[in-house]
Amino acid sequence: MSFTKEFKLLLKARYSLLYINTTEEERLEYTIKSCVQLYSNRAVYSWDFVDGYVGNPNDNGFASRNPLQALELVEKLTSDTPAIFVLKDFHLFLNDISVARKLKNLVKLLRKQAKTIIIVASEITIPESIRELVTVVSFDLPQAHEIRQELLRVQESLGYTLPKTSLNSLVRSCQGLSLERIRRVLSKIIATYKEINVESLDLIFTEKRQLISQTQILEFCTSDVKLSDIGGLDNLKKWLKRRSEALSQRAARYGLPCPRGLLLVGVQGTGKSLTAKAIANDWNLPLLRLDVGKLFGGIIGESESRMRKMIELSEAISPCILWIDEIDKAFSGIESKGDSGTTSRVLATFITWLSEKTSSVFVVATANNIYALPPEILRKGRFDEIFFIGLPNEEEKQSIFQVHLAKLRPQSWQNYDSNLLSKRATSFSGAEIEESIIEAMHLAFSENREFDTEDILNSIDQFVPLAYTNKEKIEALQEWAIAGKVRLAS
Repeated sequence: MSFTKEFKLLLKARYSLLYINTTEEERLEYTIKSCVQLYSNRAVYSWDFVDGYVGNPNDNGFASRNPLQALELVEKLTSDTPAIFVLKDFHLFLNDISVARKLKNLVKLLRKQAKTIIIVASEITIPESIRELVTVVSFDLPQAHEIRQELLRVQESLGYTLPKTSLNSLVRSCQGLSLERIRRVLSKIIATYKEINVESLDLIFTEKRQLISQTQILEFCTSDVKLSDIGGLDNLKKWLKRRSEALSQRAARYGLPCPRGLLLVGVQGTGKSLTAKAIANDWNLPLLRLDVGKLFGGIIGESESRMRKMIELSEAISPCILWIDEIDKAFSGIESKGDSGTTSRVLATFITWLSEKTSSVFVVATANNIYALPPEILRKGRFDEIFFIGLPNEEEKQSIFQVHLAKLRPQSWQNYDSNLLSKRATSFSGAEIEESIIEAMHLAFSENREFDTEDILNSIDQFVPLAYTNKEKIEALQEWAIAGKVRLAS
């Protein structure tokens, strides 16, 4: 349900105390006044701590720096005066016993009156004492039609018109930004390019990077890795190729539901993280990385709030790739964690969203230890598919050697005997193959010469792969995959 429809319904049902979590005060006030003009005949009173009430000549400046007095105006108006009171940053005063008591008394009084108090806050912090009285209403970031209207308004003021395809690209790029940020970035675009065009998309992505970095949970990643740069994984590549257009408008018109994502399980260094980056690059979508370490906060309720914020932001920026690296570390040992159930609640929020989401957010989660993951994540319906990425076979190792050598020596990579190297690199992962080449380069560089196949072979002979140092765990993981409990990437 849209905010306008929900707000209209709550006014009609005479809900007396609403709580709206947003930083877009100006846009919210405009939306509220538009709703009032269309659906009801109510006066709108706006209050903030510094200026008091503004907008109504008879009450300008009233209750400045006095939140309790701000509530007294609600009582002061006659019972037959329909009104809406927008109280900005009022959540900061809810722990005051006099303010909380006054709200309780007012809620009883307003049940029979056409008056509504709206608390506007940048975060959801509602004391237990008044939680039952408050109705939280979500006010989402601007939708595509709102962004389009803003772009058309700016175009009209500048006196030119963008082609429809270019306008659609700009609208899509601006999704996930507040209207205020969109206006700021449009001003920056005009100052830089003298006009709004598709070439200015880089500035919009820069603004998104800044927005995401402020959350300290998500990271906006850039990648030049392609799936063709990763050796092997043929089954996984075919699966991804079939879904490369699954998040497009064409797929939506065809009736395809948005794919949920995939879980990549396997040995360390086999290219799980690299695959996540390559998907974003090949599909030409922004890549958001979730830092699971920063997801859990020390304050009660903070972790759940961060998870909801992550979901809200990734959906707003959709279509995008959400990369959750080493998800097993976030939710391992969930039954034994002494955190008063915080991890369980965060997991419940995540898997519920994963199962029910309709937004164009493709989740790529990676895990090294399948046994550390709670069974809820592995159940069918969470991810579209679970792939196992094991140690590469001989043919894949040869391909990996060729890929890395072609990057480092694009003119002479064919001079290296990748067939011999792949045979010698027994039980090597992709990361260990790359490291052996780099070690050979260090040796040759220190002797002031070009490295050759023999240098790489010497490096391989001195290298102890993880398959030897952590033999039991890797063998158990590979046996689990071969038993048919998961789809093989190769």
